[in-house]
Amino acid sequence: MKKIAILALLYTLVWGSSCKSSVATIKANPETPKDFATNFLINERIPGMAITVAKHGDIIWSEGFGYANIAKKIKVKPDETQFRIASISKPISAVCMATLIDAKLIDLDSSIYAYLPTYPKKKYDFTIRQVGGHTAGIRHYKNDEFLLNEPLTITQGIDIFKNDTLLFKPQSNYKYSTYGWNLLSEVTQTVAKTPFDTYTKNVIFSPLKMLNTSLDYCNTDIPNRTLFYRKNENGKIEFGSPVCNEFKAAGGGFISTSEDLIKFGNEIIHPTLISETVLNELLTPQILDSGKNTHYGVGFSVGLSKNKTPRFGHSGGGVGASTLLLIYPEEEVVISIVTNLSNVPVYDLGNQLEALFIN
Repeated sequence: MKKIAILALLYTLVWGSSCKSSVATIKANPETPKDFATNFLINERIPGMAITVAKHGDIIWSEGFGYANIAKKIKVKPDETQFRIASISKPISAVCMATLIDAKLIDLDSSIYAYLPTYPKKKYDFTIRQVGGHTAGIRHYKNDEFLLNEPLTITQGIDIFKNDTLLFKPQSNYKYSTYGWNLLSEVTQTVAKTPFDTYTKNVIFSPLKMLNTSLDYCNTDIPNRTLFYRKNENGKIEFGSPVCNEFKAAGGGFISTSEDLIKFGNEIIHPTLISETVLNELLTPQILDSGKNTHYGVGFSVGLSKNKTPRFGHSGGGVGASTLLLIYPEEEVVISIVTNLSNVPVYDLGNQLEALFIN
């Protein structure tokens, strides 16, 4: 208990209070969602966090904790504060691409070269579905590419990896690749004949009234965007490295609020923008040639809740970002968690909240 008290005191002195009430102590026996969230915030020393939960389409809990800007003591607001959502961009981009699948302009099982004929040829052909499910063999980041701080376009970003060989024969293995989704954003904007961010706004954000979701432009002043933090080797909280995420786009380039992400999650439970047939294609886990289940569809992680009911969603990790979106269609529950700190084990809190809200 002495350690708990010291942690709580340190948090209060350094980060202050939550958005709606003071964080005075860690509860040894947490009972409410707020108890679990507060304990998690303090233990992980997160500067700012927002959590929103919806059931049957309505928000039943939404709260901001800590600060979007520590120095200025700007409190987190779940309906306003924009966080980097990192790889939660992938399911959003999957639904965006699905509008073109519904329109018969993209076929998940067609070759990538049907849409990008000038993309460098590889030893093996590979499909849109394989790219979207991380089974095509396209590599992920290497070295310091994750920290690239140049405002590249999507097309320019593809130059980083387009000449590299595939890591394996498509469908023989699973290797997570944000670059694969960068490639799919190029497919989307090429087929739509519209810039990817404009198309996504037109077919996803505007219809769903996700008014606080946009591409994370590095050289643009976005007033409600949080600052982004990390822990250094001594555990001290400091600013994360400056990065430009525009070129990542579909793979991890958006910012959003916890409440906007709920709107997207509700769309997956009761789709209005795409057909249920195509949505089911996105949510069906891919199977490797060996018969192994990847537990990943097209842009969506696919798993089971504690009740063995379907659970879809995605986590996200980036510079100053650890995020989680969980969608439970049978229970009609959506949970979104966004933070402004790198390398937070956000699934730990997600599983705690699942235990409270899925019953």
